Amino acid sequence: MARSSQTYENVEIFGLLQLTSDAILRVRQSQLREVGISNIQSALLYMVKHLEPPVTPAEISRRLFRKPHTVFALLKQMERQGLVRKIKDLERKNMARVVLTEKGEEAYRRSMEKWEAIDEIMSCLTREEHAALRSFLRQLRGKSLEKLGVHHRPVPRST
Repeated sequence: MARSSQTYENVEIFGLLQLTSDAILRVRQSQLREVGISNIQSALLYMVKHLEPPVTPAEISRRLFRKPHTVFALLKQMERQGLVRKIKDLERKNMARVVLTEKGEEAYRRSMEKWEAIDEIMSCLTREEHAALRSFLRQLRGKSLEKLGVHHRPVPRST
């Protein structure tokens, strides 16, 4: 089956997107090493901090686009590290809510201070290019979620 020039262009763009994401994530991970957490732990701390309470493991799973068992394992690890606590919901006994501990709050604060390298990378774009990139990425994410039959959940913004 012959591939169209559009397909080849899409393959190239997809590859660039993947390689760029991988490179930026490695830079971010090197910054987070100083805090003692990983990228996914940083993302989980961010979600717990900025989602409307009560924050549940199921909601974290949906927002981070991870399987529930993966999030449960991550929460267990982060509980052992003293970053989060799971608290039984008094109204629904089979549900837990997730809260940051004092150590988790500190790790979150320190992780949010570690953006120098990402700021430097992103500084090669103008304000207009930032806005365009944000718009394009939201469109691609929305279309991808639609294709998967997943309801769109906006990423919470920090305050």
